[in-house]
Amino acid sequence: MLTVMAALGWLTPRRRSATARSVLAGEASAEAARKTSQDQELTGDLEPQFPVHGDDKAAAFFDLDNTVMQGAALFHFGRGLYKRKFFETRDLARFAWQQAWFRLAGVEDPEHMQDARDSALSIVKGHRVAELMTIGEEIYDEYMAERIWPGTRALAQAHLDAGQKVWLVTAAPVEIATVIARRLGLTGALGTVAESVDGVYTGKLVGEPLHGPAKAEAVRALASAEGLDLTRCAAYSDSHNDIPMLSLVGHPYAINPDSKLRKHAREFDWRLRDYRTARKAAKVGLPAAAGVGAVAGGTAAAIALHRRRR
Repeated sequence: MLTVMAALGWLTPRRRSATARSVLAGEASAEAARKTSQDQELTGDLEPQFPVHGDDKAAAFFDLDNTVMQGAALFHFGRGLYKRKFFETRDLARFAWQQAWFRLAGVEDPEHMQDARDSALSIVKGHRVAELMTIGEEIYDEYMAERIWPGTRALAQAHLDAGQKVWLVTAAPVEIATVIARRLGLTGALGTVAESVDGVYTGKLVGEPLHGPAKAEAVRALASAEGLDLTRCAAYSDSHNDIPMLSLVGHPYAINPDSKLRKHAREFDWRLRDYRTARKAAKVGLPAAAGVGAVAGGTAAAIALHRRRR
C-alpha cells in the first residue's frame, strides 16, 4: 500500500483520490475473485473463430454486459429484487430520476453518481451476503441463462480447453458475477465489492464500482497474484470504457463493440467479433458508468416494460 501511495504522490489531490479508489476497488475485486474461483468445465459445442494455444502464463478476461450476455446483468438483477419485494414502487421515481440524469448529461459527475450508488446500496443494506447469492442463482435461471451469447461462450471454452483460466470482469456486484461465472463453468469473476461485516451488507462499497480504470487495476492485481504474463493474456469487451483493460493485454478483442470501441479497435488493429443480428442490438438497461446505481434505473425500466406488456 505504501508503494501505491508513493506512486500517486505526483497527482493532484482530486486525481490522487480517484486513482486510489480505482486501485482499492481493483485489488478488492481481485482478492474476492481468487477466493471464489471455480475450476469447472464449460458445456457447449460451438467452435471459436480463432485458435487458442496452451500457455500456463496466459488467461482470458471477459467483460459481462453485451459481451458474454445480452443486456446488463444489473438490469436483470434489479428485476429479480423488485419481484422479491426488496423495494417498493414508490422508490422507483427517485431511482429513475437519478439514472436519467446520467443518460441525459452524458458525463460522470461524482456527486450524482454517489447519490445513485447510495440509493441502490440502501436496497441491500442489512441483508445477508448468502441471501443475495441464493437469489442470484434464481435470477440467473429466470432472466440470464437464455441471454448468453453462444459465440462468446465458445471463445471462453477455447481458453478453458487450452488449459487457461477465464475470468469475468464486470461492474456488477461480485456476488452476482460469481454466480454467472460458476454457472458458465468459468474460473471466477472480478466485480464490484460491497462492504459486509459478519456476512451482512453495510450499504457501502469497497473503493468504487469496478468500471473503467478500476477494471484494469483488478486485472493487473489478479495477474500479479496468479503469476500471469499480461502480454500473453487476452481480454474481451463491447465497450470503449474498457479500453484501459483491453490495452493491458497482448491480445485484446472487441466483441459486439460500440462505435467508439470499434473505431479504436480498427486504429490499433485489434480483432473484432460481432454476434448480434443484422439489426443492431439494443443495449438493455443502463450505462455501466452508473455502477451499482444501474440496479435501480434498470429496475425502473423493467417495471415500465412489464406494465406495457400487460
